[in-house]
Order: sequence, then C-alpha cells, then structure tokens
Amino acid sequence: MELTVLGSGSAMPVPDRAQAGYLLGDGDRSLLVDCGSGVLQRLAGTDTGYEGVSTVLLTHHHLDHVAALLPLLKARWLAGEEHLEVVGPAGTKSLVDGLLGVHDYLDGRIDLAVREVSSARPFAAGGFDVTARETRHSMDGFAYRFSPPSSDATPADGPLALSGDTEAFAGMARFADGADCLVHDCSFPDDVDVSNHPTPTSLGESLADVEVGTLLLSHLYPHTGGREREMTESVREAGFDGEVRAAADGLRVSL
Repeated sequence: MELTVLGSGSAMPVPDRAQAGYLLGDGDRSLLVDCGSGVLQRLAGTDTGYEGVSTVLLTHHHLDHVAALLPLLKARWLAGEEHLEVVGPAGTKSLVDGLLGVHDYLDGRIDLAVREVSSARPFAAGGFDVTARETRHSMDGFAYRFSPPSSDATPADGPLALSGDTEAFAGMARFADGADCLVHDCSFPDDVDVSNHPTPTSLGESLADVEVGTLLLSHLYPHTGGREREMTESVREAGFDGEVRAAADGLRVSL
C-alpha cells in the first residue's frame, strides 16, 4: 500500500500546499481521502489521475476537505468515467445533495453513490478495509485506519492511520497504536493559542506511550512556514520516540 500526500495544507492557502487530500493505492485499487481545494490538480499529476479514483472518503465536511468534490465529479464526467462513490460520516448525503442543488446541471451526469458510515463497525471503501473513530473538532468527523484486503491484519491493526482534523487526545493515540504511519493534524506551532487542533507539544505528549513508526504532521497553516523542523523537534521533546516528519505535497510513503 502506498500513501501519496496530495494536500498537506489548510483553509488558509499557501503556494506549496493544497488543502487536505491523500491518495491510497496498492496497484489494483485507489482511494481518495478528503478532497480540498487544489487536490484535483495534484491528483491529475499522479499516475492514477482523477480518472482512476472512483471513491472518495471524507473525514468531515469543512470546506477545506470537500471543496473539490464537485470539480472531481465534473472532471470524471468529462473524461468519460461513469461512476463516483462518496463515503463519509453522517450528513454526507445532505452535503452532496446541497452541492448538487446549487450545481444542478451536474446531477445525473454520472452514477453517483453516497454512503454514510459510522464508528460502530469496519467497512470497505475503494477496496480498502477501514475502521473509524470520532474526532474532537469543531465539526463532527472521523479519523480512519486502513489495511489493504490482501493483508491478514484487521483495519484496527492496519498499517496506516489518518486523523483528519482533531485535537490530540488519548483515545486517538490508542486508535493509532501499532500503525506504521500516522498522518496527524498539527496545524500550528506551540506559541499559537488554538483549540480544535493540536500543537506539537500536545501531540507529542499524547503519543508518548504508543508505538507508531512514522508520524507525519499535516494540515499545516501558514503559521508553520519555516518552522517545520522546530515543530518536529517539539513533538520528540514532548515524548514521542518514533520518526517525525512534516508532510509535504507529493510525499509518498510505502507501507
């Protein structure tokens, strides 16, 4: 399984970071997790392309995670693709219906399926096995953990965890324990007073007692520019002893 970071940025655009978006692939399957502004252009630069993504999994419904959802639908229609599935937490159907209510000329152009999932049981999305847990953010949403169907591991023990937008807390750390890679919201440096997102120190403290191979700091606001090394060091100093990297658009991680 390979993770490609398409968008490591936030709701405040910067030139080198698109909004939230991550591509999972294993050669036979592909899954797009979140679809913020700029993600479609990043996706077009991959071997998969928007033609190869027929399932989008949403962590939550904030604009910087869904802004390119209808542009993706339109691009697939214009490319001759016939299907798109949108999977996400409760309210995803209302979100998609509302978008199509504004852009009604897109309604019916392709076979569109919308599926709402919960944290009560694992599910499949884009050919990957997935489990979810609730986040702590200003909007209800999910973090996800993934395993490919070829793996013997259940998704709860899968190699990849992705937090979505959330504060750092013990339940999230337990959810990611044992993952080869955790992509976690770390939106601001320590000297920014913020809620609904973690700072490096709060994230490092929360992960001090879990085993995670590589931690990727993502959802980075402009405040983090030029301070990425400082932030990774703060995570380590707070107690996390795995590898820490700041995510960057185009970064690929093999799992």
